[in-house]
Amino acid sequence: MMDGVFEVPLPENEPVKGYAPGSPERAELHVALASIASEQLEVPVVIDGKPFRTGRLTEVAMPHDHAHVLATVHHATAADVNAAIEGALRVAPAWQALPFEERAAVFLRAADLLAGPWRMRINAACMLGQSKTCHQAEIDAACELIDFFRFNVAFARQIQAIQPRSVPGQWNRTDYRPLEGFVLAVTPFNFLSIAVNLAAAPALLGNVVLWKPSHTSMVGVWHCLQLLREAGLPDGVIQLIGGDGPEQGRAALASEHLAGIHFTGSTGTFRALYQGVASNLEHYRSLPRVVGETGGKDFIMAHASADADALATAIVRGGYEYQGQKCSAASRVYVPRSLWPAVSERVCAQIAELKIGDVTDYRNFLGAVIDERAFGRITGYQALAKESAKVLAGGGHDRSKGWFVEPTFVEVADPKHRLMQEEIFGPIVSAFVYEDAAWSDTLTLVDTTSPYGLTGAVFATDRAAVREAQDRLRQAAGNFYVNDKPTGAVVGQQPFGGARASGTNDKAGSLWNLGRWLSPRSIKETFVPARDWRYPFVG
Repeated sequence: MMDGVFEVPLPENEPVKGYAPGSPERAELHVALASIASEQLEVPVVIDGKPFRTGRLTEVAMPHDHAHVLATVHHATAADVNAAIEGALRVAPAWQALPFEERAAVFLRAADLLAGPWRMRINAACMLGQSKTCHQAEIDAACELIDFFRFNVAFARQIQAIQPRSVPGQWNRTDYRPLEGFVLAVTPFNFLSIAVNLAAAPALLGNVVLWKPSHTSMVGVWHCLQLLREAGLPDGVIQLIGGDGPEQGRAALASEHLAGIHFTGSTGTFRALYQGVASNLEHYRSLPRVVGETGGKDFIMAHASADADALATAIVRGGYEYQGQKCSAASRVYVPRSLWPAVSERVCAQIAELKIGDVTDYRNFLGAVIDERAFGRITGYQALAKESAKVLAGGGHDRSKGWFVEPTFVEVADPKHRLMQEEIFGPIVSAFVYEDAAWSDTLTLVDTTSPYGLTGAVFATDRAAVREAQDRLRQAAGNFYVNDKPTGAVVGQQPFGGARASGTNDKAGSLWNLGRWLSPRSIKETFVPARDWRYPFVG
């Protein structure tokens, strides 16, 4: 037993390594890439720390070299999910009973392991499994995940310090309990840091978790699970139930012990889970917390006073980094006619310089989209652009070796075109050119064209225009950027999330998200209790 009010380490954002030619980190990454590429993992279902091989398998290949299989993943059955729930509930009392400092130490150690000896292994797994460049893997799988681990501990301590006032004769306290039951974490392919955090954040606060990752992320997920185990995470606190389909989710939703869902993925899948919870409400022991970050149709709105060079760079970086497979990626752009010639020329010139290919070739700016299904969907939008809009740059694709889609820049005449409304999740950016005098009307278009409300940006040097855009677009984006691309939220700096069709806006990487995994209990202790039922008014 220990006594003391323990301060947690003050978090700082993890510095991003540059991987410049000749740098030590580039040499270390080269070795790790060769090691990961030479393996073929078999990823089992993991229940209570034990592997279970169901025989129902899905292969995971490199998106940029789809003949190269990195792993085979075992699908969890409904029976496996039920076993995982039972195992998690068995270990829950011991995990909850650990003092917060002991749970926090697991994730702080994981952060230091990832910042040091595990960094290149995790980055390499992310690069090869998810076709990220070294820079995109570094800011995701290393830096953001390290930040999640460290900042979550600090945010959790801040929450615990929020205590009620006590008046003379009594002591009031708030006990921050974990939820009663288990949390289902359903996680995406595109950000390894988000996938791990969706499971790790509830676990830090004393919850037990069933982790259902996207099967295309399983190479990185597997290595991150081993990282957590080395950091001291007890078996059973996070159970791994892989699979490519809704079977695992249906089985979890059927349990009376479901206490919450932590989700990032498509709007359609999230709504299906939400509806599944609603249809089972009378069955649950307590009402499940449902937290989700879903799609986006993220905008850049340019004013006539905008800097053309900065705007063009934001379109290219915001729209095409990681092949546009970010829920925050710039997808629709509104440019005044006076700026359009200069902006379109610059964007097309920059796209012409972008190289696409194997991410282990550091000259490439883009890798491949995640799989054949994504390739088919995105190239379908390219075909739509060629039929009903004007393709200014790109528009090609090649599936012979990998799922490669060229960065594509499109001009539409109709601001309500499907390309301006629907989430594509690929490297296609569509632009609408508006008359300079229609600035205010175009703000209305930005706000009403898409059902989403995740991220957006305004470019202007006119402060009145910036202010008007901030006011008029207040509900259009949960993360709003001024003279910057609408991607790249940093833990502790820009808490991330949006509303409308983009989710519940519970802000991953903040104390607001962590509060969703707690069930506060108010405690009042009276030092000298009353001994007579009479109040003064009855005298």
